[in-house]
Amino acid sequence: MKDQLHMAAQYLAAAGISFLDKKDDDSHTNAGFNTDNGCLETHPLSNNGDLLSLNFRDFSLEWTSNDGKISFNLDGATHEDVLKWLKETSKNQLNKEYHYDLHYDMPYKMEGAAVFRKDDESELAELTHLRILAEHSLEHIVEHYKLDTSIRVWPHHFDTGIYTGLNDSEITIGLGLAIPDTLSNDHYLYISGYKDGKLIETSSFNKLSKGEWKNDGFKGAILPVGDLKEEEWNIFFKEAIEQFKKS
Repeated sequence: MKDQLHMAAQYLAAAGISFLDKKDDDSHTNAGFNTDNGCLETHPLSNNGDLLSLNFRDFSLEWTSNDGKISFNLDGATHEDVLKWLKETSKNQLNKEYHYDLHYDMPYKMEGAAVFRKDDESELAELTHLRILAEHSLEHIVEHYKLDTSIRVWPHHFDTGIYTGLNDSEITIGLGLAIPDTLSNDHYLYISGYKDGKLIETSSFNKLSKGEWKNDGFKGAILPVGDLKEEEWNIFFKEAIEQFKKS
């Protein structure tokens, strides 16, 4: 289900590419996670409040505006089916044409006849829970350190994260929740620090109470989430940030 959600999130990224002004940092392609309804949502796509959303709980796409909501069930749908619906809906809602034209490579192939399947509702519930925990934990970090930043989901790596400078410091941090990759077989928390535009070496940093420092390729700290509680997420991020502040 993780891979299918990752693939489905690309429809939102393509909507940003199709309908929003291009940003140098690619932020027009990212999305926000709504913890109330369990939906990944684009930036507003029109003055009428149009949003394209991926509902994690229902495994559906939703087009919402001030005029109401239109849903499309992904279970059993092909890539071609989804594109047909998006093109018709965007034409009706925005009077603009939707293009599925990503400018980055994905680890998964999106063939026209590929079929989406809602194979495991319990896994969907767990993946939704992880995104909610990520939002709450990062909200806590933003408030605790008085950071001027937003929490976004980036479609390419599919991480929930923030990237921002620390107040009264030359340090910039990037942190959040990442999906399994070469660093971890599980979803994991990550944090890196930057100074003068360069990644900060972590080999001399003190050991963390949870998680571990990495300094080979990825420079920063990671912590597989497992069954960690939100407070443990917060402790990991705070311990790492305090060490970056001293560097």
